[in-house]
Amino acid sequence: MLIKKRTHWCLIASGMVSLILFMTLLYSGSSGGGLRRSSSSLRHDYQLMGRPLYKLDLGWPNNPEIFTGEVFCVAVNQYAAVVYVAQRGANVPRVLVFTTEGEFLMSWNTTTLEMPHGMFLADASSKDPTIWITDVGDGPYGHSIKQYSPSGKLLQVLGTPGKAGSGLDPLQFDQPAEIFVHESGEMYIVDGDGGMNNRLIKLSKDQKVLWMHAEKGQGLAQFYIPHSVTVDSAQRVWVADRGNKRIQVFNSITGDWLGTWGSCFTEDAPYSVRLTPDKKYFVVVQLNTNQITLLDAPPVGLIGQCKVASVIQLAEDVKPHLVDLDLKTGALYVAEIGAQQAQKFTPFSLGGSQTNCLKEQYGFGIQALKSKDLPTHSGSRLFSYQDFQLESLSKTASKAETIDEKDIKLAAGEQRLQESEGNEKKKERA
Repeated sequence: MLIKKRTHWCLIASGMVSLILFMTLLYSGSSGGGLRRSSSSLRHDYQLMGRPLYKLDLGWPNNPEIFTGEVFCVAVNQYAAVVYVAQRGANVPRVLVFTTEGEFLMSWNTTTLEMPHGMFLADASSKDPTIWITDVGDGPYGHSIKQYSPSGKLLQVLGTPGKAGSGLDPLQFDQPAEIFVHESGEMYIVDGDGGMNNRLIKLSKDQKVLWMHAEKGQGLAQFYIPHSVTVDSAQRVWVADRGNKRIQVFNSITGDWLGTWGSCFTEDAPYSVRLTPDKKYFVVVQLNTNQITLLDAPPVGLIGQCKVASVIQLAEDVKPHLVDLDLKTGALYVAEIGAQQAQKFTPFSLGGSQTNCLKEQYGFGIQALKSKDLPTHSGSRLFSYQDFQLESLSKTASKAETIDEKDIKLAAGEQRLQESEGNEKKKERA
């Protein structure tokens, strides 16, 4: 009887030590400005805070050194399996074109595009898809929205190039942030990336104003730097109201205000909003906290409150700006200003264990990332999930530590303790 009691208390003490160790590691990793630990502490750095919905495609693109400027936006043609990436900088091609598998196809050396900000691919299923790009430059081609062919030929211009303004006839913009072109040909434009305008405008197919919200402020249907716009199949317009740290929702037919999401953005504003092809999640990026957040998408009816489903925590100073999704595969492409690159994340099945997912994705080895490190274009890529940063090494790295079953089990320390205590209680009752 005495031996059983000693065994019982030993198990409890051991479990409490494991719990204290787990909580210490968890809070030391999430406080004090993030992770700043060396690779030698890998076994204590790597944690999974729930199952992520996306994993980084380490091989996309095949030649990341092709990125030579600040990457601001991306657009995907799911039918042609092509990705367009827009960048800024002196003497750099404004648009790079890749396949969805990562092969570099071509660049646009157009002089008609000054400072690309947002991008949208329209008529993807047609034989003549086009790419719309907002231009926030101050030169003779700026303050306008341009339509290009897949090869970079300028087709038409919305607005009055080189002249910032708020006019509707003729149409004028001041630093237009993004455009969404519906399959009907109707256009939704957020105009005002820090300029004089703070507008959401709906245009008809023949570019006539159907409705508009144009007041600056914090009230309902008012904006402060509207930054991104998308439209769902339930006739709802979702706007990333960046300056007000919220998403506002409107009826796409009438323009009536439907609701606001703000509780998910207390730390940083939403910069981009896109809907996954299965219509389950909205993908929102937050530039200052370096996060890609997936929010549960409400069905038809009340907007309700925003709920975070998953978070991809990128490394420090990556600065994700705008995103787009492959509507066929669900792949997510992120334009990163700070890292000067675009990255591809692919969805994976939620079935199976965390360990299997990690071995599938990171089996060649992982090291912990020092937050001061920046990405390079020599094969080293920055990525992470939830609150913990990682650096993936090239597959030929010889000094990379590999993750095994023991590394993962630490994250489940609390669960094992609970199971141990539960078993002890069962023995006592028996």
